[in-house]
Amino acid sequence: MKYLTIICAVAFALFACKDAPLEKEAPKKEVSKKDKEASMKPLGDKAQLDSLVMSNGIKIHWITRGTGSEIKKGDCVDIDYKVYLENGKLIEGNHKLNLPSFPFVVGFQMQTKGWDIAMKEMRIGDEVEVFIPSKLARGEKGIEGMIPPNSNNIVYIKAIEKRKPTREIDGNKVYVFEENTENTTLFNRENTIEFYSMTSSESTPRYFNSYRENQPFRMKMKDAGPLPGLKKALNNAKKADRMYIVIPPSEAYGSKGYVDYVKPNEHLLFNIFVNDVY
Repeated sequence: MKYLTIICAVAFALFACKDAPLEKEAPKKEVSKKDKEASMKPLGDKAQLDSLVMSNGIKIHWITRGTGSEIKKGDCVDIDYKVYLENGKLIEGNHKLNLPSFPFVVGFQMQTKGWDIAMKEMRIGDEVEVFIPSKLARGEKGIEGMIPPNSNNIVYIKAIEKRKPTREIDGNKVYVFEENTENTTLFNRENTIEFYSMTSSESTPRYFNSYRENQPFRMKMKDAGPLPGLKKALNNAKKADRMYIVIPPSEAYGSKGYVDYVKPNEHLLFNIFVNDVY
C-alpha cells in the first residue's frame, strides 16, 4: 500500500493552499555570473555544469546533463526529489516517505506550477537544482506548519525514467503503480467499482478530491456519464489497485469543457485507488 500512503502524505501539501495564477512560460536567457553564484545552499557541494534563468524568476542549475528523451507535457516520469526552503530546511521528498522514486505526471500541477515549467526544460537523466519563486510555488498562503507564506522553494530533481502506460485504450493511458495480484474480481459490465479519486485538469489542479472528503465514488459500467474514457480505463481494475489515468479531451469533456474546472480541449488526470469491486 506504499503508493496509497504517499498520496495521503503528499495530499496535505497539495491541498493546503490555493495556487497562484499561472504565468506563461517565460523566454529563456543566459545566466549571469552573479546569478550562477547565487546558488542554493542545500546542494551547494555539487558542481554545476550550466544554468538557465527565466524571466518569471525560475532558475535551473544542471548538476548532471542526461542523454535521454526530452520531458514533455503528459509524460509520467519517475523522479528522485527533495524540496528545501532557502534556509536549507528539507520539507519534503520521496526519501522522507521511504520511496526510491516518485511518479510525476507533467502538466497537471501535481506539485506547483513552477515544477511543470522547470521539468519541461529537462530530459531523462538530468539532475538539477531549481529555484522556484513563491508566486510559482505555494504563494501568499504557504502551507501551515510546513512552508511559511511567500517562501521561495529550492527543489532538487533527478529525472530517472519515463514510465510506459500499463495499458492504453482509445488514447486513455493507465499507469498502474500498485497492483493487487490476489483478488481476481475484475471491474466489468457485471459489477460495481468503488474508488477514491483526485482529479485535475491542465488548468485546475485537484478540483475534485474524494480522498479529502473520505467519500469513495461508485460506478457501474452501464451507468450513463460524461466521461467514457474513465470507464474504459477502469475496465479490468481490481480491488486495491493504485493508478494514474490520463484521459484525452475526446474521451472527457471535449470542446465544451466543464464549468470553471476544465477548459475546452483539456486532458484530465485521475489519481485513483480502487477501494472495492463487487
